[in-house]
Amino acid sequence: MNLKQIAAERAAEYVQDGMKVGLGTGSTAYYAICRIGERVREGLNIQAVATSEASDKLAKEWGIPIVPFDQIGRLDLTIDGADEVDPEFNLIKGGGGALLREKIVAANSDKLIIVADGSKAVQKLGKFPLPVEVVPFASEWTFQALEKLGCQPEWRMDGDQRYLTDNGNLIADCRMEAIEHAAELNVQLNMLPGVVDNGLFINMADTVILAKDDGSIDERHRS
Repeated sequence: MNLKQIAAERAAEYVQDGMKVGLGTGSTAYYAICRIGERVREGLNIQAVATSEASDKLAKEWGIPIVPFDQIGRLDLTIDGADEVDPEFNLIKGGGGALLREKIVAANSDKLIIVADGSKAVQKLGKFPLPVEVVPFASEWTFQALEKLGCQPEWRMDGDQRYLTDNGNLIADCRMEAIEHAAELNVQLNMLPGVVDNGLFINMADTVILAKDDGSIDERHRS
């Protein structure tokens, strides 16, 4: 069992009968969905929404009941991964390209559980490139605005074409090495016309479950 799977399966145990659950996206969330699917096959009764088309497809393959957003209301919890997490539980997400849907689902959840291997824990965010979702219209102007902000953006590519999110938008990965004021940068980015949202998740995570190299679990809760 790999580290991501260890953390994800621990998080899946938080899901209780009757809950409304948000299903994250990415390699770690994949294992959480599989474990939740196993529990559903064992009799767990839940309703769920997914943060990407890939997670939606996986959940349905496992028999997890996916409910339309207009019918499910607020969620009890969401389980998702992260690309970085700092000591204050601030995150960089979006390496899998689903940051906008992930943030919408997280914001409508009573509890956000983040699962990752121990390497994702950092003292300061920023070494992992920060994804920024950008609408295609006049995207070069938005790209220039990101440059002026000092974000050192690069378009994410899919072969020789620009990567498109499930929402039909572009992603600019911003290479900053260190983010000194994450909350301030979050606001600055989202104020730029053409930016849909960015991968900084500020004050959103409630529990972080990290799997260490020795297989043990470091489970942290926001005080």
